[in-house]
Order: sequence, then C-alpha cells, then structure tokens
Amino acid sequence: MKPAPFDYAAPAHLDEALAILARTENAKVIAGGQSLMPMLNFRLVRPDLLVDISRIAALRGITGRGRGMSISAMTSHHAVHTSPLVKEHFPIISEAMGHVAHLAIRNRGTIGGSISHADPAAEWPMLACLLDAKIHLAGPTGTRTLDAQAFFHGAMTTALAPDEVLTKVDLPALPRHTRHAFDEVALRTGDYAIVAAGVLLSVGGSPLTGGKRILDARIALTGVGEMPIRMRDAEALLKGQKAIDDQLIERVACLVRDGIQPSSDLRASADFRRELSFSLTKRLVKSAWEQRSQS
Repeated sequence: MKPAPFDYAAPAHLDEALAILARTENAKVIAGGQSLMPMLNFRLVRPDLLVDISRIAALRGITGRGRGMSISAMTSHHAVHTSPLVKEHFPIISEAMGHVAHLAIRNRGTIGGSISHADPAAEWPMLACLLDAKIHLAGPTGTRTLDAQAFFHGAMTTALAPDEVLTKVDLPALPRHTRHAFDEVALRTGDYAIVAAGVLLSVGGSPLTGGKRILDARIALTGVGEMPIRMRDAEALLKGQKAIDDQLIERVACLVRDGIQPSSDLRASADFRRELSFSLTKRLVKSAWEQRSQS
C-alpha cells in the first residue's frame, strides 16, 4: 500500500519545528522513519503534515556527564551501538543494541523515535526504565522532563503531546561496580522480542559494613505487557544479599513470572511468555552475579 497524501516540512532548527507543530492540527514528527513509514503505508496513521527533524543538528550526539550520559533524540541505534563512551559506562546498552533489527534499520532508526513509538516489544523503552532515564520534551510553551516510567502510558502511547518533540534522554551514572546482563528471545534474528530482559547488580561494601553485598538491583522486562516493566519485588529480594545461590535465583525468577500479566498473540502464548521470563531471569541474574564488576 501507499500512504495517504500529506504535506512535508524539513526545518533546520528545533524552534522552527515546534512552530510548525503548534500551528498544524494533524502533524506527525518523523525522525529515522523506521516505525512511522510502515504505519503510513498501511494507512494506520494519516497525518496532514510530516515534520522531518532529521536536519536539526542539535538533536544528534552523545555527551558524557561524568559517568552519566546524555543521548540526543536523533542519534541512531548504530551510533549508540558503536560508541566507546556508551560501551564504557553503559555496556548493557551496547549489548542490547546488537539485538535491534538489522544493520540497515540500526543505521536509520533513532533512540528518540523508538522511545516515542513505545512499541511493547522494543528494546529502548525497556532500557530507559531499567536505567532510570530522564526524558526531555520540548513544546510551544517550553520544556519538561519526565522519568521514563511516567513517560510510557501504554502500547504505543506516551506522555508526548502532539505539538512536542522528544529532544534527548539523560542516563544517570550507574553505581560503581555494576554488573549487567541482557538477552532476548525472538522468532528470528532481527525480529521484535517475544520477551527481553535486562539485569543490573551493583555490588559494594567493606569489612566495616559487613562485607560486600548487593547495594542495588534492577530487573526490567519487555514483551510481557503493554509497557516495559520493572520487577520491584524481585529487585527488593536481591538488595542486601551477600551471596546469590540457585535457591535465591529461583525465588527471584518466580517473583518475576508471577508478577507479570502477558497476553497471547500470533507469536507466543501468555503462558509461554511467563516461562520465558522465568528462564531468562534465572540465567541473567546468575550471569550478572558471576560477571567481573565494572569499575
């Protein structure tokens, strides 16, 4: 199919893009177009105007902030995947980016586009929640910043207003000595995940405080609901632990399996997604715990 007719604008500056959005009732922002173009072709969306923000240079780039980071919205998945700065401070992102579709799509698709699209099986929304990202939005009345979990409202539904543009994502520094693990299960390489999971374990302490223990634990999943989900009960069980054994890992994985409410679709049943979440959690928690700490 072909898209319905639409007008097209390609502003060179963010202020210009916002002005266009403010005066146009039925406009859509296009970045890399890897999600929007198929929807246009199937006529699932019919905008009167496409506002192409790909020429706005200020919306590209990765900036270090100590051990934290700011990633501008038009930065491609490939640029993130190959960034030494990302690999050094957020290796879980580098690992996850290798699962995003195929190289051609990673070259065009953008972090801002993926987060704004909010596909229930995409990697970036889950990573944003796992990493406690701050999402920056610009609109005609100014800017605002939202926590990742407040940004996502449902399947392909977010807090982004029609006249706003997602400008960047800030990632707070991870605690020192954070170990990580990520994996996903898909029908074929490059497909959206049936289930994907990420685990972060921050280990610290000293003999004066009772020896080393897990100071912070984070577990997030995608593909098991309309939005990415943090498994808070499972995280709480891991925090404070001085060692992780198979029995504890089993308890954590059971909390994950019992704490989700996936649905069935053509790719997998709800029960299969629960069992995948259980097995992925067991493997990833064990892998993160046994990994040499990142300084």
